[in-house]
Amino acid sequence: MTLQVDFQCPQRLKVWRKRFSGSEHNPEELPVVIMTSLWDDLDSLVNTPSSFSAKTGERGTIKPKADFDAGDDAEALRKAIEGLGTKEKVLIDILTHRSSAQRQLICEAYQEATGRTLLEDLEGDTNGDFEEVLVALVTPPAVYDCHEVMRAMKGAGTEDSVLIEIFASRSNEQIAALCDVYLQETEKKLTLDLKDEVSGDFSTALLLLAEGKRDDGTTVDTEQAKEDAKTLYDAGEKKWGTDESKFVDILCQRSIPQLRQTLVEYKNISGKTLQQSIEGEMSGELEELLVAIVKCVKSVPAYFAERLYESMKGGGTDESTLNRIMVSRSEIDLLDIRAEFKKLYEYSLHSAIESDLGGDHGDCVKAICGGED
Repeated sequence: MTLQVDFQCPQRLKVWRKRFSGSEHNPEELPVVIMTSLWDDLDSLVNTPSSFSAKTGERGTIKPKADFDAGDDAEALRKAIEGLGTKEKVLIDILTHRSSAQRQLICEAYQEATGRTLLEDLEGDTNGDFEEVLVALVTPPAVYDCHEVMRAMKGAGTEDSVLIEIFASRSNEQIAALCDVYLQETEKKLTLDLKDEVSGDFSTALLLLAEGKRDDGTTVDTEQAKEDAKTLYDAGEKKWGTDESKFVDILCQRSIPQLRQTLVEYKNISGKTLQQSIEGEMSGELEELLVAIVKCVKSVPAYFAERLYESMKGGGTDESTLNRIMVSRSEIDLLDIRAEFKKLYEYSLHSAIESDLGGDHGDCVKAICGGED
């Protein structure tokens, strides 16, 4: 007997083994074959809404507070920070139950009342991962994205995975806002500094994304998709060696709806998904970036669900990635990310956070998550 298991999800193997226990088959001896993964399934792809077009507030866990008063919140935060000890619960309750725009109004009211910035006081009164997530919450989204990019480029090495995550998943509008902040804070163009950090085809692809010039069109040209699919097939699977430039040109510049149709056409031509071909033909940062683009073209929430799982699996936790995704998606599509996480791993994102994080940091991230599924 052959057991088909989604290799993306080890938990499902446990479920299937348990299901077969007590039957005539020994569950430990069942042969396992790789079944079509989430990323290989192209059914309904072309007509599924994309998170690239999602507006803030539609599918987020954090909503604007109805009876909002910035002055009252600023005063409550001041009392929580000043004096002996910090009342962390007050900080969490307020900052995770106000929209980003409302948090900026609180920051203004706080500075007017105290002569100090809320950011500086949070940095002075909290520490570690808890401080990091609170700072993220009081930082405007474009500024936060910019600071994460700057952090990824700081020092001797470059955190390519952070750059890949941000530039593969953000819309043109978000990237333009990020670049504007970078210019204001450094008086330099981000693309010029990126050139000094990365090289080769990976640099070419990343710079195309950082320029924010992806086609924003919503109509799909099926003939163009077929032509692009054939170009990609000829540049990879069909030849000895790979012409990476063709992959970069198409994946970094075509619109999301157009690329979705191209993924369908590519599988029709090659019998493989484009992701499978990229993984077979390429390696290193370029492979990671192009695969991230393909995943985000298919499903931004599923991409982030997978990133969150990776940040928490194993012995340690990648708190920076966890904080960044939870905060940056909290008003966009975190409800959808939660749903995809449950679908992929058969336990909730909330329970994963609860088992992985403790203390004030854990309480804050769980509050952002917004509940059990």
